[in-house]
Amino acid sequence: MSIRHGLLALLERGPRYGSQLRTEFESRTGSTWPLNVGQVYTTLARLERDVLVAPGGEDAAGHTLYAITDDGRAELREWYERPVDRANPPRDELAIKLAMAVGAPGVDIRAVIQAQRHATIKAMQDYTRLKATALAAVESGQSRERDDVAWLLVLEQLIFQTEAEARWLDHCETRLVRLSRPADGGAAAPAPPQAADAGARADAAADAAADAGASAGAQAGADSAGPAPTAVPATTARARTARTRRG
Repeated sequence: MSIRHGLLALLERGPRYGSQLRTEFESRTGSTWPLNVGQVYTTLARLERDVLVAPGGEDAAGHTLYAITDDGRAELREWYERPVDRANPPRDELAIKLAMAVGAPGVDIRAVIQAQRHATIKAMQDYTRLKATALAAVESGQSRERDDVAWLLVLEQLIFQTEAEARWLDHCETRLVRLSRPADGGAAAPAPPQAADAGARADAAADAAADAGASAGAQAGADSAGPAPTAVPATTARARTARTRRG
């Protein structure tokens, strides 16, 4: 999260003091990423050092105001135009947890996945309820529309993010089940030790559900091709041949 550029964006609307910037930042983002006053003033000091903001006098209550400079406006414009760098993604605690759980002694990785899926879906439901409330406020005109539209964008990003996380957790569980299942007509496929233990404990119903998506296409193709021919026992085949010869 770029607090630096977020503060510059708020200052572009006019001079502000530290506590005011914190309040407006949290209002715009729905307090999704709360700030404390210390963070705000530390960032303002760095922006002033870099000549991106400058002291702008005081208000009637004696608060020190900060104003954006021309260099600050140029920095803000460049930030808006520059895509967010995805080459170095931030650390993700869940991905790290699952990576460490693979092969960890005494850890049931499928139980970890299931617990996280439950928490992720609950969060998605909470975000969806918040979105409905914010959307109703915007449509009724009983709110500061700009802040509520901004909050809607943040909420929708969180909803899409949790949806993607839930799908990824489903994929992880399916992957572990496949790796822990013996290959058809051969030895077991290579699998991390913990994944193999988890697969051995899975019952047939859970196994079938995990593989349902992967096998649907193959099953549809088999159905369209018609039933497979039934093998004829050797003795029956020989009897039919003898009757044909006698005829």
